[in-house]
Amino acid sequence: MTATGERPDAVGALPQGFVWGVATSAYQIEGAVTADGRGPSIWDAFCRIPGAVAAGETGEHACDHYRRWPEDMALLAGLGAGAYRFSVAWPRVFPEGTGRVNQRGLDFYRRLVEGLNARGVTPFLTLYHWDLPQALEERGGWRVRDTAEYFADYAATVHEALDGVPYWITLNEPYCSSITGYAEGRHAPGAREGHGALAAAHHLLVGHGLATARLRERTREGERIGVTLNMSPAVPASPSAEDAAAARRMDLMVNRQFTEPLLGAAYPADTAEVYGEISDFSFRREGDLEIISAPLDFLGVNYYYPIHAAAAPYGQPDPALRSAYDIGVRTVAPDGPPVSGLGWRVEPRGLYDTLTGLAGRFPGLPPIFITENGYGGGGELDDTGRISYLEQHVAATREAVAAGVDVRGYFCWSLLDNFEWARGYAARFGLVHVDYATQARTPKASYRWYRDVIAAQSSPSAVSRSASAR
Repeated sequence: MTATGERPDAVGALPQGFVWGVATSAYQIEGAVTADGRGPSIWDAFCRIPGAVAAGETGEHACDHYRRWPEDMALLAGLGAGAYRFSVAWPRVFPEGTGRVNQRGLDFYRRLVEGLNARGVTPFLTLYHWDLPQALEERGGWRVRDTAEYFADYAATVHEALDGVPYWITLNEPYCSSITGYAEGRHAPGAREGHGALAAAHHLLVGHGLATARLRERTREGERIGVTLNMSPAVPASPSAEDAAAARRMDLMVNRQFTEPLLGAAYPADTAEVYGEISDFSFRREGDLEIISAPLDFLGVNYYYPIHAAAAPYGQPDPALRSAYDIGVRTVAPDGPPVSGLGWRVEPRGLYDTLTGLAGRFPGLPPIFITENGYGGGGELDDTGRISYLEQHVAATREAVAAGVDVRGYFCWSLLDNFEWARGYAARFGLVHVDYATQARTPKASYRWYRDVIAAQSSPSAVSRSASAR
Protein backbone atom coordinates (compact mmCIF):
# COMPACT_ATOMS: atom_id res chain seq x y z
CA MET A 1 0.00 0.00 0.00
CA THR A 2 1.09 3.59 -0.54
CA ALA A 3 1.32 6.42 1.97
CA THR A 4 -2.28 7.40 1.24
CA GLY A 5 -3.62 3.87 1.27
CA GLU A 6 -3.80 3.38 -2.50
CA ARG A 7 -2.46 0.34 -4.26
CA PRO A 8 0.79 1.09 -6.18
CA ASP A 9 -0.84 0.20 -9.48
CA ALA A 10 -3.49 2.85 -8.87
CA VAL A 11 -0.92 5.64 -8.64
CA GLY A 12 -0.26 7.24 -12.00
CA ALA A 13 -1.49 4.58 -14.42
CA LEU A 14 0.38 5.65 -17.54
CA PRO A 15 0.78 4.48 -21.13
CA GLN A 16 2.45 1.25 -22.12
CA GLY A 17 6.22 1.67 -22.30
CA PHE A 18 6.34 4.61 -19.91
CA VAL A 19 9.92 4.99 -18.63
CA TRP A 20 10.50 4.79 -14.87
CA GLY A 21 13.92 5.94 -13.82
CA VAL A 22 16.11 7.66 -11.28
CA ALA A 23 18.62 10.47 -11.72
CA THR A 24 21.98 11.59 -10.34
CA SER A 25 24.78 13.95 -11.36
CA ALA A 26 28.53 13.53 -11.48
CA TYR A 27 29.72 16.13 -8.98
CA GLN A 28 27.02 15.22 -6.49
CA ILE A 29 27.92 11.54 -6.21
CA GLU A 30 31.26 10.66 -7.78
CA GLY A 31 33.83 12.12 -5.39
CA ALA A 32 37.40 11.24 -6.45
CA VAL A 33 37.91 14.78 -7.68
CA THR A 34 41.63 14.29 -8.35
CA ALA A 35 41.56 10.63 -9.39
CA ASP A 36 42.82 9.35 -12.72
CA GLY A 37 43.66 12.71 -14.22
CA ARG A 38 40.43 14.62 -13.53
CA GLY A 39 40.93 18.39 -13.60
CA PRO A 40 39.30 20.89 -11.22
CA SER A 41 35.82 22.20 -11.87
CA ILE A 42 34.16 25.46 -10.87
CA TRP A 43 32.49 23.58 -8.03
CA ASP A 44 35.83 22.46 -6.63
CA ALA A 45 36.87 26.12 -6.62
CA PHE A 46 33.53 27.39 -5.27
CA CYS A 47 33.58 24.96 -2.36
CA ARG A 48 36.85 26.52 -1.19
CA ILE A 49 35.25 29.97 -0.80
CA PRO A 50 34.53 30.53 2.91
CA GLY A 51 30.79 30.47 3.53
CA ALA A 52 29.85 29.41 0.00
CA VAL A 53 28.67 25.92 1.00
CA ALA A 54 26.91 24.95 4.22
CA ALA A 55 29.31 23.71 6.89
CA GLY A 56 32.22 24.23 4.51
CA GLU A 57 31.45 20.91 2.83
CA THR A 58 32.69 19.87 -0.62
CA GLY A 59 32.13 17.22 -3.25
CA GLU A 60 35.60 15.81 -2.71
CA HIS A 61 34.27 12.46 -1.49
CA ALA A 62 30.47 12.70 -1.98
CA CYS A 63 29.13 9.13 -2.36
CA ASP A 64 32.41 7.72 -3.71
CA HIS A 65 30.41 6.54 -6.71
CA TYR A 66 33.54 6.68 -8.86
CA ARG A 67 34.81 3.62 -6.97
CA ARG A 68 31.52 2.14 -5.75
CA TRP A 69 29.52 2.31 -8.96
CA PRO A 70 28.98 -1.51 -9.19
CA GLU A 71 27.28 -1.37 -5.78
CA ASP A 72 25.06 1.45 -7.03
CA MET A 73 24.24 -0.50 -10.18
CA ALA A 74 23.01 -3.31 -7.93
CA LEU A 75 20.71 -0.81 -6.19
CA LEU A 76 19.36 0.22 -9.59
CA ALA A 77 18.75 -3.40 -10.51
CA GLY A 78 17.01 -4.04 -7.18
CA LEU A 79 14.77 -1.05 -7.76
CA GLY A 80 13.73 -2.37 -11.13
CA ALA A 81 14.44 1.00 -12.74
CA GLY A 82 14.14 0.94 -16.51
CA ALA A 83 16.42 3.93 -16.99
CA TYR A 84 19.19 5.83 -15.24
CA ARG A 85 19.97 9.48 -15.86
CA PHE A 86 23.54 10.42 -15.00
CA SER A 87 26.01 13.08 -16.08
CA VAL A 88 29.53 13.06 -17.41
CA ALA A 89 32.02 15.34 -15.65
CA TRP A 90 33.54 17.58 -18.32
CA PRO A 91 36.82 17.96 -16.34
CA ARG A 92 37.20 14.17 -16.22
CA VAL A 93 37.27 14.09 -20.00
CA PHE A 94 39.08 17.39 -20.67
CA PRO A 95 41.01 18.35 -17.52
CA GLU A 96 41.71 21.81 -19.01
CA GLY A 97 38.30 22.05 -20.67
CA THR A 98 39.75 21.60 -24.15
CA GLY A 99 42.84 20.16 -25.80
CA ARG A 100 44.13 17.01 -24.14
CA VAL A 101 41.62 14.16 -23.72
CA ASN A 102 41.86 12.14 -20.51
CA GLN A 103 41.25 8.56 -21.63
CA ARG A 104 40.94 7.27 -18.07
CA GLY A 105 37.97 9.54 -17.52
CA LEU A 106 36.25 8.32 -20.68
CA ASP A 107 36.96 4.72 -19.66
CA PHE A 108 35.08 5.21 -16.40
CA TYR A 109 31.93 6.27 -18.25
CA ARG A 110 32.37 3.47 -20.76
CA ARG A 111 32.34 0.96 -17.90
CA LEU A 112 29.28 2.65 -16.44
CA VAL A 113 27.37 2.51 -19.73
CA GLU A 114 28.31 -1.12 -20.28
CA GLY A 115 27.22 -1.94 -16.73
CA LEU A 116 23.85 -0.29 -17.22
CA ASN A 117 23.15 -2.04 -20.50
CA ALA A 118 24.22 -5.39 -19.04
CA ARG A 119 21.58 -4.91 -16.34
CA GLY A 120 18.86 -3.88 -18.77
CA VAL A 121 18.86 -0.25 -17.57
CA THR A 122 18.70 2.36 -20.33
CA PRO A 123 21.33 5.12 -20.06
CA PHE A 124 20.15 8.74 -20.25
CA LEU A 125 23.41 10.71 -20.43
CA THR A 126 23.63 14.39 -19.48
CA LEU A 127 26.66 16.13 -20.92
CA TYR A 128 26.63 19.20 -18.66
CA HIS A 129 25.36 19.24 -15.09
CA TRP A 130 27.09 22.43 -13.88
CA ASP A 131 30.71 21.24 -13.46
CA LEU A 132 32.50 23.53 -15.91
CA PRO A 133 36.27 22.98 -15.98
CA GLN A 134 37.88 25.69 -13.86
CA ALA A 135 40.41 26.37 -16.60
CA LEU A 136 37.57 27.58 -18.85
CA GLU A 137 36.08 29.75 -16.11
CA GLU A 138 39.43 31.47 -15.84
CA ARG A 139 39.11 32.27 -19.56
CA GLY A 140 35.68 33.82 -19.08
CA GLY A 141 33.44 30.81 -18.48
CA TRP A 142 29.98 30.87 -20.02
CA ARG A 143 30.20 34.66 -20.37
CA VAL A 144 32.27 34.10 -23.54
CA ARG A 145 31.27 32.35 -26.72
CA ASP A 146 34.42 30.23 -26.88
CA THR A 147 33.02 28.09 -24.06
CA ALA A 148 30.04 27.14 -26.22
CA GLU A 149 32.46 26.04 -28.96
CA TYR A 150 34.52 24.01 -26.49
CA PHE A 151 31.35 22.42 -25.18
CA ALA A 152 30.47 21.22 -28.68
CA ASP A 153 33.94 19.68 -29.02
CA TYR A 154 33.55 17.96 -25.65
CA ALA A 155 30.09 16.65 -26.59
CA ALA A 156 31.41 15.18 -29.84
CA THR A 157 34.31 13.53 -28.02
CA VAL A 158 32.05 11.87 -25.45
CA HIS A 159 29.59 10.76 -28.11
CA GLU A 160 32.31 9.18 -30.22
CA ALA A 161 33.66 7.29 -27.19
CA LEU A 162 30.40 5.99 -25.76
CA ASP A 163 28.24 3.66 -27.77
CA GLY A 164 25.14 2.17 -26.19
CA VAL A 165 23.59 5.46 -25.01
CA PRO A 166 20.22 6.02 -26.70
CA TYR A 167 19.34 9.31 -24.95
CA TRP A 168 21.65 12.34 -24.95
CA ILE A 169 20.84 15.43 -22.86
CA THR A 170 23.03 18.41 -23.66
CA LEU A 171 22.41 20.69 -20.66
CA ASN A 172 20.84 20.35 -17.26
CA GLU A 173 19.03 23.46 -16.04
CA PRO A 174 20.75 26.34 -17.88
CA TYR A 175 18.87 28.72 -15.57
CA CYS A 176 20.90 27.48 -12.60
CA SER A 177 24.15 27.46 -14.56
CA SER A 178 23.65 31.08 -15.63
CA ILE A 179 21.39 33.02 -13.27
CA THR A 180 22.01 31.10 -10.03
CA GLY A 181 25.74 30.92 -10.75
CA TYR A 182 26.54 34.20 -12.51
CA ALA A 183 23.81 36.55 -11.18
CA GLU A 184 22.58 35.34 -7.79
CA GLY A 185 26.00 34.03 -6.76
CA ARG A 186 24.51 31.13 -4.80
CA HIS A 187 26.11 28.51 -7.06
CA ALA A 188 29.47 28.25 -8.78
CA PRO A 189 31.20 30.34 -9.93
CA GLY A 190 29.61 32.66 -7.36
CA ALA A 191 29.33 35.79 -9.52
CA ARG A 192 26.73 38.56 -9.19
CA GLU A 193 26.58 40.11 -12.63
CA GLY A 194 24.08 41.62 -15.02
CA HIS A 195 25.30 41.57 -18.61
CA GLY A 196 27.69 38.67 -17.87
CA ALA A 197 24.94 36.46 -16.49
CA LEU A 198 22.67 37.11 -19.46
CA ALA A 199 25.58 36.36 -21.78
CA ALA A 200 26.09 33.09 -19.90
CA ALA A 201 22.44 32.14 -20.38
CA HIS A 202 22.68 32.86 -24.10
CA HIS A 203 25.98 31.05 -24.59
CA LEU A 204 24.68 27.98 -22.78
CA LEU A 205 21.85 27.81 -25.32
CA VAL A 206 24.28 28.37 -28.19
CA GLY A 207 26.43 25.58 -26.74
CA HIS A 208 23.39 23.32 -26.69
CA GLY A 209 22.68 24.10 -30.34
CA LEU A 210 26.26 23.62 -31.46
CA ALA A 211 26.55 20.35 -29.54
CA THR A 212 23.25 19.13 -30.99
CA ALA A 213 24.54 19.78 -34.50
CA ARG A 214 27.75 17.89 -33.79
CA LEU A 215 25.83 14.93 -32.36
CA ARG A 216 23.45 14.93 -35.32
CA GLU A 217 26.43 14.51 -37.65
CA ARG A 218 27.31 11.29 -35.86
CA THR A 219 23.96 10.00 -34.61
CA ARG A 220 23.73 6.24 -34.40
CA GLU A 221 20.50 4.39 -35.04
CA GLY A 222 18.02 4.82 -32.22
CA GLU A 223 19.78 7.75 -30.55
CA ARG A 224 17.75 10.75 -29.40
CA ILE A 225 18.93 14.23 -28.42
CA GLY A 226 17.28 16.60 -25.96
CA VAL A 227 17.85 19.23 -23.29
CA THR A 228 16.61 19.55 -19.70
CA LEU A 229 15.08 22.72 -18.25
CA ASN A 230 14.07 23.36 -14.66
CA MET A 231 10.63 24.91 -14.76
CA SER A 232 8.51 26.55 -12.08
CA PRO A 233 5.21 28.28 -12.79
CA ALA A 234 5.42 31.88 -11.58
CA VAL A 235 2.23 32.68 -9.67
CA PRO A 236 1.26 36.20 -8.53
CA ALA A 237 1.23 36.39 -4.73
CA SER A 238 -1.92 38.54 -4.84
CA PRO A 239 -4.50 39.79 -7.37
CA SER A 240 -2.70 43.14 -7.66
CA ALA A 241 -1.39 44.36 -10.99
CA GLU A 242 2.03 44.88 -9.38
CA ASP A 243 2.30 41.25 -8.33
CA ALA A 244 1.04 40.08 -11.72
CA ALA A 245 3.84 42.08 -13.37
CA ALA A 246 6.36 40.67 -10.88
CA ALA A 247 5.26 37.13 -11.71
CA ARG A 248 5.67 37.89 -15.40
CA ARG A 249 9.24 39.08 -14.77
CA MET A 250 9.97 35.97 -12.72
CA ASP A 251 8.55 33.79 -15.48
CA LEU A 252 10.89 35.48 -17.95
CA MET A 253 13.96 34.97 -15.77
CA VAL A 254 13.30 31.35 -14.79
CA ASN A 255 11.37 29.93 -17.73
CA ARG A 256 10.80 31.96 -20.87
CA GLN A 257 14.35 33.13 -21.60
CA PHE A 258 15.08 29.45 -22.19
CA THR A 259 11.85 27.97 -23.56
CA GLU A 260 11.19 30.68 -26.17
CA PRO A 261 14.57 30.46 -27.99
CA LEU A 262 14.70 26.67 -27.74
CA LEU A 263 11.12 25.86 -28.68
CA GLY A 264 9.92 29.01 -30.43
CA ALA A 265 13.07 30.35 -32.15
CA ALA A 266 12.48 33.79 -30.61
CA TYR A 267 13.71 35.92 -27.75
CA PRO A 268 10.92 36.81 -25.29
CA ALA A 269 9.31 40.11 -26.26
CA ASP A 270 9.73 41.60 -22.78
CA THR A 271 13.45 40.82 -22.42
CA ALA A 272 14.49 44.40 -23.22
CA GLU A 273 11.87 45.80 -20.84
CA VAL A 274 13.21 43.73 -17.94
CA TYR A 275 16.92 43.69 -18.75
CA GLY A 276 17.51 46.59 -21.14
CA GLU A 277 19.05 48.77 -18.43
CA ILE A 278 21.75 46.23 -17.57
CA SER A 279 22.66 44.77 -20.97
CA ASP A 280 22.88 45.74 -24.62
CA PHE A 281 22.64 42.05 -25.61
CA SER A 282 25.76 42.41 -27.75
CA PHE A 283 26.48 38.72 -27.16
CA ARG A 284 23.69 37.82 -29.59
CA ARG A 285 24.75 37.08 -33.17
CA GLU A 286 22.90 36.75 -36.43
CA GLY A 287 21.86 33.11 -36.84
CA ASP A 288 22.02 32.25 -33.13
CA LEU A 289 18.30 31.53 -32.90
CA GLU A 290 18.58 29.06 -35.75
CA ILE A 291 21.40 27.29 -33.89
CA ILE A 292 19.56 27.30 -30.55
CA SER A 293 16.21 26.13 -31.92
CA ALA A 294 17.49 23.03 -33.72
CA PRO A 295 14.77 20.35 -33.52
CA LEU A 296 14.71 18.28 -30.34
CA ASP A 297 13.79 14.61 -30.07
CA PHE A 298 12.60 15.16 -26.50
CA LEU A 299 12.45 17.80 -23.79
CA GLY A 300 13.48 17.12 -20.22
CA VAL A 301 11.53 18.94 -17.52
CA ASN A 302 12.74 19.20 -13.92
CA TYR A 303 10.03 20.28 -11.48
CA TYR A 304 9.99 20.75 -7.72
CA TYR A 305 7.62 23.61 -6.81
CA PRO A 306 5.97 26.77 -8.21
CA ILE A 307 7.19 30.28 -7.39
CA HIS A 308 4.81 32.72 -5.70
CA ALA A 309 6.03 36.16 -6.74
CA ALA A 310 5.39 39.60 -5.25
CA ALA A 311 6.61 43.01 -6.37
CA ALA A 312 9.57 44.41 -4.42
CA PRO A 313 12.07 47.26 -4.73
CA TYR A 314 15.28 46.59 -6.61
CA GLY A 315 18.08 45.51 -4.32
CA GLN A 316 20.51 47.72 -6.25
CA PRO A 317 19.02 51.04 -7.43
CA ASP A 318 21.86 51.69 -9.92
CA PRO A 319 21.22 49.59 -13.06
CA ALA A 320 24.93 49.63 -13.87
CA LEU A 321 25.55 47.62 -10.68
CA ARG A 322 22.44 45.45 -10.78
CA SER A 323 22.63 41.69 -11.29
CA ALA A 324 20.33 39.79 -13.63
CA TYR A 325 18.74 38.21 -10.54
CA ASP A 326 17.64 41.60 -9.21
CA ILE A 327 14.37 42.12 -11.10
CA GLY A 328 12.13 43.75 -8.51
CA VAL A 329 10.59 40.52 -7.25
CA ARG A 330 10.50 38.68 -3.95
CA THR A 331 9.21 35.17 -3.43
CA VAL A 332 6.62 34.47 -0.76
CA ALA A 333 5.36 31.29 0.88
CA PRO A 334 1.58 30.85 0.58
CA ASP A 335 -0.47 29.56 3.46
CA GLY A 336 -1.90 26.09 3.14
CA PRO A 337 0.38 23.74 1.17
CA PRO A 338 2.57 21.39 3.21
CA VAL A 339 6.32 21.86 3.06
CA SER A 340 9.23 19.50 2.48
CA GLY A 341 12.11 19.12 4.91
CA LEU A 342 13.80 21.97 3.02
CA GLY A 343 10.82 24.25 3.44
CA TRP A 344 9.74 23.90 -0.19
CA ARG A 345 5.99 24.00 -0.72
CA VAL A 346 4.49 20.75 -1.98
CA GLU A 347 2.21 21.79 -4.86
CA PRO A 348 1.85 19.01 -7.46
CA ARG A 349 -0.63 21.13 -9.39
CA GLY A 350 2.39 23.14 -10.53
CA LEU A 351 3.71 20.12 -12.41
CA TYR A 352 0.40 19.66 -14.21
CA ASP A 353 0.32 23.37 -15.08
CA THR A 354 3.90 23.25 -16.34
CA LEU A 355 3.27 20.29 -18.63
CA THR A 356 -0.06 21.46 -20.01
CA GLY A 357 1.27 25.01 -20.37
CA LEU A 358 4.16 23.84 -22.52
CA ALA A 359 1.86 21.76 -24.71
CA GLY A 360 -0.53 24.69 -25.12
CA ARG A 361 2.14 27.26 -26.00
CA PHE A 362 4.31 25.26 -28.38
CA PRO A 363 2.59 23.37 -31.21
CA GLY A 364 4.70 20.41 -32.22
CA LEU A 365 6.26 20.17 -28.77
CA PRO A 366 8.55 17.11 -28.65
CA PRO A 367 7.83 14.29 -26.20
CA ILE A 368 8.58 15.18 -22.58
CA PHE A 369 10.47 13.27 -19.94
CA ILE A 370 10.21 14.47 -16.35
CA THR A 371 13.94 14.22 -15.77
CA GLU A 372 13.89 15.29 -12.11
CA ASN A 373 11.25 15.40 -9.40
CA GLY A 374 11.95 14.75 -5.76
CA TYR A 375 11.68 15.61 -2.09
CA GLY A 376 14.41 16.97 0.15
CA GLY A 377 14.35 15.91 3.76
CA GLY A 378 16.49 14.66 6.59
CA GLY A 379 18.10 11.31 7.13
CA GLU A 380 15.03 9.32 8.12
CA LEU A 381 14.65 5.84 6.65
CA ASP A 382 10.87 5.79 7.12
CA ASP A 383 10.45 8.71 4.72
CA THR A 384 6.67 8.90 4.38
CA GLY A 385 6.90 12.57 3.38
CA ARG A 386 8.90 11.63 0.30
CA ILE A 387 6.48 8.85 -0.59
CA SER A 388 3.54 11.22 -0.36
CA TYR A 389 5.34 13.82 -2.49
CA LEU A 390 6.26 11.35 -5.21
CA GLU A 391 2.82 9.80 -5.19
CA GLN A 392 1.15 13.17 -5.71
CA HIS A 393 3.49 14.18 -8.52
CA VAL A 394 3.12 10.89 -10.35
CA ALA A 395 -0.63 11.46 -10.12
CA ALA A 396 -0.18 14.97 -11.56
CA THR A 397 1.83 13.44 -14.40
CA ARG A 398 -1.01 11.00 -15.09
CA GLU A 399 -3.47 13.89 -15.20
CA ALA A 400 -1.31 15.77 -17.69
CA VAL A 401 -1.13 12.69 -19.91
CA ALA A 402 -4.92 12.38 -19.69
CA ALA A 403 -5.12 16.02 -20.80
CA GLY A 404 -3.16 15.13 -23.95
CA VAL A 405 0.45 15.93 -23.02
CA ASP A 406 2.94 13.48 -24.51
CA VAL A 407 4.94 12.51 -21.40
CA ARG A 408 7.16 9.48 -21.95
CA GLY A 409 8.85 8.99 -18.59
CA TYR A 410 9.46 10.01 -14.99
CA PHE A 411 12.82 10.15 -13.19
CA CYS A 412 12.91 10.42 -9.42
CA TRP A 413 15.59 12.66 -7.96
CA SER A 414 17.58 10.95 -6.64
CA LEU A 415 18.87 7.40 -6.35
CA LEU A 416 21.25 8.36 -3.52
CA ASP A 417 21.54 10.99 -0.86
CA ASN A 418 24.32 13.22 -2.17
CA PHE A 419 26.17 16.53 -2.12
CA GLU A 420 23.33 18.98 -2.59
CA TRP A 421 25.36 21.91 -3.92
CA ALA A 422 25.39 24.98 -1.64
CA ARG A 423 23.31 23.09 0.93
CA GLY A 424 26.08 20.54 1.43
CA TYR A 425 25.11 17.14 2.80
CA ALA A 426 22.30 18.07 5.20
CA ALA A 427 19.67 18.05 2.45
CA ARG A 428 18.85 14.49 1.46
CA PHE A 429 16.87 13.62 -1.67
CA GLY A 430 17.80 9.95 -2.04
CA LEU A 431 15.70 6.83 -2.21
CA VAL A 432 18.80 5.31 -0.64
CA HIS A 433 20.36 6.66 2.55
CA VAL A 434 24.13 7.20 2.46
CA ASP A 435 26.20 7.21 5.63
CA TYR A 436 28.93 9.56 4.44
CA ALA A 437 31.39 8.42 7.12
CA THR A 438 31.22 4.76 6.09
CA GLN A 439 29.64 5.07 2.61
CA ALA A 440 27.11 2.41 3.63
CA ARG A 441 23.96 2.45 1.48
CA THR A 442 20.57 1.68 3.08
CA PRO A 443 17.36 1.68 1.01
CA LYS A 444 14.60 3.83 2.51
CA ALA A 445 10.87 3.14 2.61
CA SER A 446 10.55 5.28 -0.54
CA TYR A 447 12.91 2.94 -2.39
CA ARG A 448 10.57 0.03 -1.69
CA TRP A 449 7.52 2.12 -2.57
CA TYR A 450 9.01 3.20 -5.90
CA ARG A 451 10.13 -0.38 -6.61
CA ASP A 452 6.52 -1.51 -6.16
CA VAL A 453 5.17 1.26 -8.39
CA ILE A 454 7.64 0.34 -11.12
CA ALA A 455 6.85 -3.36 -10.82
CA ALA A 456 3.12 -2.70 -11.02
CA GLN A 457 3.22 -0.35 -13.98
CA SER A 458 6.25 -1.17 -16.12
CA SER A 459 6.88 -3.65 -18.85
CA PRO A 460 10.71 -3.89 -18.81
CA SER A 461 10.96 -4.94 -22.41
CA ALA A 462 9.07 -1.84 -23.47
CA VAL A 463 11.14 0.67 -21.54
CA SER A 464 14.43 0.85 -23.33
CA ARG A 465 13.41 2.58 -26.51
CA SER A 466 9.97 3.95 -25.74
CA ALA A 467 10.64 7.43 -27.11
CA SER A 468 12.02 6.27 -30.43
CA ALA A 469 8.75 6.74 -32.28
CA ARG A 470 7.80 10.41 -32.49
